[in-house]
Amino acid sequence: MKIISIITSVLPSKSDWLAETWASVAEQPLPLGWALEWILQVDGTETLKVDLPSDPRIKKQVNAATFGPAVSRNVGLARSVGDLIKVLDGDDQLTDSSLQRDIEILSSHPDVGWVTSSVLDVLPDGRHAGFEGDPPPGPIDRGTVVDYWRNHDHRALVHPATMCVRRKIIVGLGGWMALPSSEDTGLLLALDAVANGYFLSEPGLLYRKWSQQMTASSEHRDETSRAQRCALIDERATLLAGGLSELSNRD
Repeated sequence: MKIISIITSVLPSKSDWLAETWASVAEQPLPLGWALEWILQVDGTETLKVDLPSDPRIKKQVNAATFGPAVSRNVGLARSVGDLIKVLDGDDQLTDSSLQRDIEILSSHPDVGWVTSSVLDVLPDGRHAGFEGDPPPGPIDRGTVVDYWRNHDHRALVHPATMCVRRKIIVGLGGWMALPSSEDTGLLLALDAVANGYFLSEPGLLYRKWSQQMTASSEHRDETSRAQRCALIDERATLLAGGLSELSNRD
C-alpha cells in the first residue's frame, strides 16, 4: 500500500474551519493501492476551536510552543510516512478528486517531481473566484517558475498552497524554508530549480481569503522583510539550479 501524506499546520486560534478542511480530506477518492494520512501539526499549546472525529487517518501532534508554519510543517514532515507529500492549510479545502489527480500525474510521469493546480478563492461573502493568470495545463519545464517569479515582481506562476511532491525531493531539499513568511514560495522555487513540474487546470483547492490569513499579515506585506526573503529564496534557487557546484569552489 502506498501512502499520500497531507500535512497541515494550524494555529489553535485560527482553527475555526479545521472540521471543513478534514471533511474535504476524508471524502477524497484514491486510486487502487493508495491510502492517505492527515498529519495535523497544532502550532501551539492552546485548545483547538473544533472537535475532530476519531479516525486512524488523523495523526495529530501538538507543538511544545508556537514554531511558525515552516518549522511546524517540517515537524509534520518528519512524522509522515507518505510516498507523496501534499500541503494543505487549515483554513482551506481540497476539491473533489484533487488527491487522485495528483497521484495519477506523479504515477504516470516519472520525470515529474511535483504537481500544482488551479485554485478557487473563497471570498468572505462565500462566493468563489477564479484566477485568469494560470499557465496552460501540462508539464512545466525545470526553471520556468523561477524565471517567471524573477520577471513578475516575485509573483509565483502557480499557487504553492496546492503542491504535491515526491517525498525524496522535498526531504532532500530540507522541506519548507525556515522563513517567517513566503516559506511555501521558497520551497516551490527550490522544487522548480531541481525538477520538472506539472500544472493541473482543474481547481484542486478552495483557498479561503480572510483578514487573519498569513498573506494578509503586516510582516508578510512589509517591503523590507519581503526584499530580504526574496533575496534568500533567489540565491537558494540559483545554487540549486547550478547543482550547488559553487559550494565546491574555494576563495
